[in-house]
Amino acid sequence: MPGLRAAFWTFLVSAAAPAVAEMPLLSLPIDCALGDTCYVEDYVDTDPGSGQRDYACGLKSRDGHRGTDIVLLSFEAMDQGVGVLAAAPGIVAATRDGVTDVAVTPDNRAGIKGRECGNAVRIDHGDGWQTLYCHMKQGSIAVEKGQKVQSGDILGLVGLSGLTNVPHVHLGVLKDGQIVDPFQPQATDTCGMASGGGMWRDAPGYDRAGLFTAGFSTVVPGFDAVKSGAARVRETTPDRALVLYGHAFYAKPGDVLTLSAAGPEGEIFRQDVILETPQAQLFRAFGRHAPEGGWPQGNYRGYVRLTRDGRVIAVRHADITVTSR
Repeated sequence: MPGLRAAFWTFLVSAAAPAVAEMPLLSLPIDCALGDTCYVEDYVDTDPGSGQRDYACGLKSRDGHRGTDIVLLSFEAMDQGVGVLAAAPGIVAATRDGVTDVAVTPDNRAGIKGRECGNAVRIDHGDGWQTLYCHMKQGSIAVEKGQKVQSGDILGLVGLSGLTNVPHVHLGVLKDGQIVDPFQPQATDTCGMASGGGMWRDAPGYDRAGLFTAGFSTVVPGFDAVKSGAARVRETTPDRALVLYGHAFYAKPGDVLTLSAAGPEGEIFRQDVILETPQAQLFRAFGRHAPEGGWPQGNYRGYVRLTRDGRVIAVRHADITVTSR
């Protein structure tokens, strides 16, 4: 998932501010339906130390994370085109385009240094308030510097640019250049949303449950191997089984884990697993033995989806390549 740090601040250059003298109220910065076609994965890290903590004192953040990440359910949804929207009225202060839509890997990480935010738009709302929209699709930026925008105006499309491996929009909120958590703008060291929904017109709901990770293996792995990452297999041969696993936290009885995978010739399995006696952490796995003649060579992608009463709480994906013997 995405992170910003120094490059986040590099994009935040000064600009003339429109004459607005109060805290902006925010609308959802993406054209999707929470719990149906998208979900909130990460929040601002409120832990001042080396740990991580979201505004509700849950696990849904990463050390040093400076915004709110709203994630699409699949890469296919990104390919269809999903708008990134202005969260509040203002003036476009800066834009950046030209960063390719490629999932970050250890091999290409150095190539995006200084551009971790990817293709982006920054809007000035006056009185020192700004919003930043990161990881947009290359060539999709639909506004220019100095342009006035209203809440809901299309800024571009959700993409895969910068420091990310999943299609999403990262919304950063700043006051006088300092990061602000829109769920807790007064930065109180308490658990829970600020009164009145923080900075939101209609605050997104919060679920403490989620997914740590998903991965492929060639056998049903042990839990210790799942937690350590040792279970993950990125390349295999046609004769081995393909097993997809998902590692969840704080699920409730009745929640459903859906594990699905597809390859060069389409879907190879889909399985719903009802969680009857969840623990604070758990994993589930499902897979198939190799068919007669082996798996076709190529790339395979799996999705693990956690839902509650039909509402999507979290999704993780995993990739594996089947190569020659």
